[in-house]
Amino acid sequence: MSGPETGIEWERNRRYSLLDEEGKVMSVDFKETIGHYMQRDLEGVSEDTSVVNAASLMAARRIGSLVVYPAEQESHPSKIIGLISETDLLRRVIAKDLTAAGTTVGQIMASPLLSIPSDRMMLDASHFMEKHGIRHLCVTEGDAIVGLISVRDLVKHFVYAEKGPIRDLDDVYRPLSVLMRRDIESIDREATLMTAAKRMADKRIGALMVTQAGEVVGIVTERDLVHKGMARNQDLAQTRVGSVMTQTLIDIDINRTVHDASDLMAEKNIRHLPITENHAIVGILSVRDLMRMISVRDRPRFLNQQS
Repeated sequence: MSGPETGIEWERNRRYSLLDEEGKVMSVDFKETIGHYMQRDLEGVSEDTSVVNAASLMAARRIGSLVVYPAEQESHPSKIIGLISETDLLRRVIAKDLTAAGTTVGQIMASPLLSIPSDRMMLDASHFMEKHGIRHLCVTEGDAIVGLISVRDLVKHFVYAEKGPIRDLDDVYRPLSVLMRRDIESIDREATLMTAAKRMADKRIGALMVTQAGEVVGIVTERDLVHKGMARNQDLAQTRVGSVMTQTLIDIDINRTVHDASDLMAEKNIRHLPITENHAIVGILSVRDLMRMISVRDRPRFLNQQS
C-alpha cells in the first residue's frame, strides 16, 4: 500500500486546492461528503507485525494510525481487519509495561472496525466519532473499506468552511475560555517516558506540559512518545521526557476566536494548543475538544436532518 498524504503534504495540497486563480482561499461547503476529504491511500501492516516496527512506520510516514490486514494476505492485502493508532500504542503497550518488540499489532488493534459510508456528511462523521470517542474512522463504499477520516481532517474541513459550527462561534465572547481544559496536567522533564505514558493513559489525555523547577519549558504528546521513543526502540523506563519534548510552544491568547485556534492547529498540524492569558498558560485545547464542541453545538440541526 502506498502512503497517504499526511502532515505538511496534506496541508500544502489541501491549501493549494482551495486557492482561486488570484491565490485567495475559496469558500468550502461544510455539507460536503466524507468521500471528498477522506484519505484513500492507506498505510497498513500485517497483524503479525511487531509494535515497534508499526511505530517506526508511523514515524517515517508522519501519520497517527495504520490499518491492519491478515498475516496470510501480506503480499497482496485486500482485507482490512483492524486499526491501530498512537493512542493504542500508548495505552495498550507502553502504559501496560508490554515490550514493543515482543507485542504484535494483532494483539492490540481495534477490531471490529467502526465505519461510515463515504456519501455521508462531514458533520455526520464528527458526531459519530464523538459518540464513540475515537479519532480515526474507516470509510466504506458498499461493503469495502476505501478510506480513512481523522479528527484532524474534520478540523481542517470546518476551518475552511465559510459556514458551519466553528464559524457559528466567531461572535461568542471568549469562547476559548469555555472550550479549553483548565486542569492542566504536567510532568517534570526528568521523568521517564514510561511515567509520562502512564500519566496520559490514567488521565485519558494526549499531552502533558513539561516543567523544570516549576516553570513550563515545553510540551510532550502521545506522538512524541510513540515517534521519538517507541519507534526508535528507546528504553522507555530510562529515557527522559526532556529528550523528546517539544520546547518551542505554539500557543494562542484566550481572547482569540475558535476559528483562530482551529486555523492555527490546522496550519501547524498539532492536536494540542496551550491557551494563554496575560502571557501565562491558563488552559489547553485539543482537537477532540473542538470535535466535542462541533457535535454539541450542531446537534439540534443534526437531529433534524436525521428525522
